[in-house]
Amino acid sequence: MDANLPIGLMLLDYVMGAAMWTLIGRFGMSIFLPENSSFFFMRMFVIVTDPMLRWTKAITPNFLVDRLKPLYVAWFLFIFRFYIMPLMLGYDVMGMLSFPLEGDIAKVIYDAGKLFR
Repeated sequence: MDANLPIGLMLLDYVMGAAMWTLIGRFGMSIFLPENSSFFFMRMFVIVTDPMLRWTKAITPNFLVDRLKPLYVAWFLFIFRFYIMPLMLGYDVMGMLSFPLEGDIAKVIYDAGKLFR
């Protein structure tokens, strides 16, 4: 985590990033499994994302197929994180800096890769 950034905004980005990736995970799982599947991960995705889908029902078009709605809401979170969060965090350019969550995960993976060299 970057020490120069406000902790509240960083936590907001982390929560929104986790929500975005969870919605994408639900969409991906729904390609292969029905929503009422007994598979643990699918049940977890449905339980975690159903409240998000209810909260965003007003901005989700009715003509969308139910399986696409998680991807649509994830797209909204992505757009917010890509365009609004950099302004809030004080970045003058967009890019990887727009995504502190993914940047920190990439650093952890890179550092872990150094251990195996």
